[in-house]
Amino acid sequence: MMTIDVPEAYSRALDAFGALVHRVGPGQWENPTPCVDWDVRDLVNHVVGENLWAPELLAGRASAEVGDAFDGDLLGDDPIKAFDTSAVAAVQAATAPGALEGVVRLPFGDVPGGEYVTELFADALIHTWDLARAIGADERLDPELVDACSAWFAAAEPGHPPETSGAETGRSPSEDAQTRLLASWGRPT
Repeated sequence: MMTIDVPEAYSRALDAFGALVHRVGPGQWENPTPCVDWDVRDLVNHVVGENLWAPELLAGRASAEVGDAFDGDLLGDDPIKAFDTSAVAAVQAATAPGALEGVVRLPFGDVPGGEYVTELFADALIHTWDLARAIGADERLDPELVDACSAWFAAAEPGHPPETSGAETGRSPSEDAQTRLLASWGRPT
C-alpha cells in the first residue's frame, strides 16, 4: 500500500530521473549500468519507452494494439528532449481523471490503473539509482519515495513487479531503507 499519492510519487520519481538525464555528459551515454547488458543510453531509452506506453495503456488501449510502436531507439539525436517530452506525457496520463480507476490491459493480464502507475513509479525510482551509479552522481534517493516503494513492494504479490529478483535474504535490519529496497530489487549496494 502506498503511503503517498501514486501519481505524485510517479511524477517525483520521473523528476529525479530526469534531473540525472540532464547531467549525463557526452562521454557517459555508453557507461555501463547496474542493469545487465544496458548502458546509460539503453537505460534512458527503457524509461522513455515506459513513459510512451503509459498514455496509450492508461487511455484503454491494449498492449497488443500498440504492438511494437515503442521498440528500438526512442532517443534519436536528442535523448534529453526525448525524455522530457515522454515524462510530461506520462505524468499527464497518470493524473488524468479516472486513470487510476481504469483497467490497463498488459500482456500478462489486466491490472487496475493505480497498480500500473505504482509499477511505473517503482521502475522509475529504482532506475534513478541505476542512472546515478552509472554516471557517478549522488545515489541517495528521496527517502519518502523509498518508504512508499518499500511499503508497496512488501505487499506485492510474489514475482511482481517483473523486474524484481525476489525477497530480501541475508540483509541486516540495521541497514537503511534504501539499501534494503535496492537489495530486494537485486541491486548491488
